[in-house]
Amino acid sequence: MSDQVSRFKPAEGKDVIIPEDVRDQLLLTTETDDELNEHMLGPMKKTGPVFWISLAILGAIFFWGLYAWGYQIRWGFGVAGINRPVYWGMYISTFVFWVGISHAGTMISAVLRVFKADWRRPITRGAEAMTAFALMMAGLFPLIHVGRVWKVYWMIPYPNNRHLWPNFQSPLMWDMVAITTYLVGSSLYLYLALIPDLGMARDKSTGWRYQLYRVLALGWRGTEPGWHKLEKALGIFAIVIIPIFLSVHSIVSWDFAVTVQPRWHSTILPIFFIIGAVFSGLSALASILVLVRWGMKLQFFIRKEHLNNIGKLVMVAGLSWVYVWFAGLIVEWYGNTPVVKELLHDEWYGDLAPLFWTMMVCNVLPIILLMFERVRTNPTLLLFLTLMVNVGMFIERFLIVAGNLTRNYLPFNWGDYRPTWVSLSIVAMTFAGFIMFYMIFTRLIPYVPVWEVKQGRLRFGTRRVGRVEEVTITQVD
Repeated sequence: MSDQVSRFKPAEGKDVIIPEDVRDQLLLTTETDDELNEHMLGPMKKTGPVFWISLAILGAIFFWGLYAWGYQIRWGFGVAGINRPVYWGMYISTFVFWVGISHAGTMISAVLRVFKADWRRPITRGAEAMTAFALMMAGLFPLIHVGRVWKVYWMIPYPNNRHLWPNFQSPLMWDMVAITTYLVGSSLYLYLALIPDLGMARDKSTGWRYQLYRVLALGWRGTEPGWHKLEKALGIFAIVIIPIFLSVHSIVSWDFAVTVQPRWHSTILPIFFIIGAVFSGLSALASILVLVRWGMKLQFFIRKEHLNNIGKLVMVAGLSWVYVWFAGLIVEWYGNTPVVKELLHDEWYGDLAPLFWTMMVCNVLPIILLMFERVRTNPTLLLFLTLMVNVGMFIERFLIVAGNLTRNYLPFNWGDYRPTWVSLSIVAMTFAGFIMFYMIFTRLIPYVPVWEVKQGRLRFGTRRVGRVEEVTITQVD
């Protein structure tokens, strides 16, 4: 670890022993406020050729996906490979995936804020931004999947001379309400926590950056009434957004559970979807933190203690996913219905077997390896394992949607599904768009909430116990 990261002033006395886990804690750093500000603002202004080349490639993929979407609108839904009986394919699979990814932002920021977990402080903004951008990508798929996107306004409940009203029993309506509510709430929550750092960036910038931050900071001056209102608002949002976080993926699961499709008509789906969302979302956040830590040289803020803790959360979420998956399997196995037996046979031994066993390896192997601290604190291994998890979780969503639709209670209506270049291009568009917007965000907005780090330092200190420096934590109201 660099000297900059490990700077620490022990208590007086030459014989004091400073444990490594104490010395390397972010909230015990001795840097001044100005040095903390520079640690954050410096990397934002350094964009090398790798950044711009990556942005150009992602932009090309994004616009190619827009072309594929236009091609689908021109020639119809058949070019996406949608057919009978697989009416939901890659689009709904990816929609469920993105909604799941969005859940980690609330998990890290709101839940850990309520429980006053101080280690969350430098990573909350990255999690909240991931939620916002993932929801933006998820929100595209109801539009893409509806086909005639120019008539999507028919879903909006407003008085009109045709006396048309939306079908409130439609899962599309449920998804629209859930995603809109969650996106608005999470965006406001993200923006509120940004205001102090936008004010700091305004005071430390010139040129176009100063003009941008001056507008976004809303005249923030760091007065006592301002801090009081901000803390109160964040506390309210942290509590209110948790039930929204739980309800959104439950609503998405009802898209499936209210049908009579085999393996969908189940009461376990809401909790299964929520646990899977947390598992994939935390894994995606861990991958992003490692990449941003490397790309922006943020080792000062995002340390091994944070990688270790996020790795523990991924492991616990993974164990929960295994339990819920097995609980659902037991019910299906003992149900012993012919259609479900056929679907399980296809997954374990048939055409879907390569996907199924890839999913199991990608989901279970990381859980086992993340039990070891050396793995959790190794950025390269953590990145590899968490990327594996999201590959496995994407396959899981595909098997739930397209895999299960290939069989139903009418054998003459069985069929197969093969994604086409159109559907694959549109799915790739959302991945490219998410990464592209996230990269731009990291260079325009302070990625680490510096004000939260400074606030956390007020609570943390050390005291000498014998020959060892111990951490002390003070309650600050």
